[in-house]
Amino acid sequence: MAASVTTFNIDIPRWDQNTFMGRVKHFFNVTDPRTLLVSEHELDSAKALVETCRAGIVPPGTNQEQLFYAKKLYDSAFHPDSGEKMNLIGRMSFQVPGGMAITGCMLQFYRTVPAVVFWQWVNQSFNAIVNYTNRNAASPISLKQIGVAYFTATSTALATAVGLNLYTKRAPSLVARWVPFAAVAAANCVNIPLMRQQELINGITVTDENDNPLGKSKRAAIKGITQVVVSRVAMAAPGMILLPIIMERLEKYPFMKKIQVLHAPLQTILVGGFLVFMVPIACALFPQRSSIALSHLEPDLRQSIVARHGDNVPYVYFNKGL
Repeated sequence: MAASVTTFNIDIPRWDQNTFMGRVKHFFNVTDPRTLLVSEHELDSAKALVETCRAGIVPPGTNQEQLFYAKKLYDSAFHPDSGEKMNLIGRMSFQVPGGMAITGCMLQFYRTVPAVVFWQWVNQSFNAIVNYTNRNAASPISLKQIGVAYFTATSTALATAVGLNLYTKRAPSLVARWVPFAAVAAANCVNIPLMRQQELINGITVTDENDNPLGKSKRAAIKGITQVVVSRVAMAAPGMILLPIIMERLEKYPFMKKIQVLHAPLQTILVGGFLVFMVPIACALFPQRSSIALSHLEPDLRQSIVARHGDNVPYVYFNKGL
């Protein structure tokens, strides 16, 4: 049966990305952990449907809901710049199951230095995979640079965690429970910029509102990476700050003292509850397609754009990454 012609623009998000709530709905959709259970064949079929729809052709009988679902699978598993399938661990839809397991263990096993070292190493390894997977694909990074970023971020996390762990030996137990969050926040401030250092060195591709490339900007890269760091810290903050307070109070009850073996699973489940909401909310803090005023760009790039386009490009746009 012949394919049908369509005018449906599948790349226009289902919800308004200029509003915070619109972005939250979008990322609740994209980071849905259930997409991890979808088969490779179904993901490839979704990509094929998205690409044919972009070309203005869809299989006969295809309705709008099917197109929206195909785009959901595509956005959850394929990189927005390169279109390549992302590794499963690095997908934002893996943040809830992966993050809840690792964070739950970091919050439970914080008392001894070996446990702190091991779980911070696991967390930074996980973060490195996520950061590399969600980088701006237009700025390639070498294996050496990846190694340096990973080693530096892991060292920062370990130094922060172990240092604070020793420093808080005589502090109230609640303060010691917050050490993992301090280490995670410090490491994010190092890991993400280093993993995306090529964008800071060479600039990130900026476009006009119609996605026509205009050049590369280091200032746009700084803005995008800063927003990602803030989002990642915000993603972890509620669970890693509030959960220790909750556990501190729960553990005073006699019944909790009898089931200490279940404390780690309990914390893991509670962390998952926080992450289900915080992953999409944190991702939605800033627009995925970020913008920067022409007046804030580097002088040479600004002059180049004005020379070619006059005053027709007041803002430039770029993919900030996740």
